[in-house]
Amino acid sequence: MFGFNAGVNAYAKVGVETGVVAASPTRLIVMLYEGAIAACNLAIKHIREQDYASKSADLTKAISIIENGLRASLDSKAGGEIADSLDSLYAYMSKRLYLANSQSDIAAVEEVVRLLNELNEAWSALAGQAPDAAPRQETPQQNQHQLEKAYS
Repeated sequence: MFGFNAGVNAYAKVGVETGVVAASPTRLIVMLYEGAIAACNLAIKHIREQDYASKSADLTKAISIIENGLRASLDSKAGGEIADSLDSLYAYMSKRLYLANSQSDIAAVEEVVRLLNELNEAWSALAGQAPDAAPRQETPQQNQHQLEKAYS
C-alpha cells in the first residue's frame, strides 16, 4: 500500500549484502551452496506445480551459482586434485540441471541437491571452526588439507 514490501525488501538486501561483505571466504562458499540448494528446491516445487517459467528461472539461477560462483572460484594450481575433482563434479551438476530444465526431471534436480548438501556439510564444518584469538589467513594448502580431512 505504502511501499512497505519495498522497504522490507531493501532491508533484507542490506542484510544479505552485509553478510557477504563480513563473511570469510569459506563462509562465502557455504552461502553459494545454500543459494544453489534453495534454487533447486524451489525448482522442484515449481515442477510439481507445473509452473515451468519459474522452474526454468530457478534452475538457471542454480546453474549460474554453480558455474559463476562455485566453479569459477576454483584454483586448480593451489587446489590440486581436489579442485580438479570439484570442477568435474560442478560440470556434472550443471549438465544434470540443464537436462532437468529441458525435461522437468525432478530426480535429476534431487540428485544435484544431494550432492550440493554433501559438499555444503563439509564446507559448513570448515566455516564453523572456532576462530583463534587473532584472525589469520589460511593458505590454500591448509584449506586443501582441511577439505581432505572432511572428505576422508
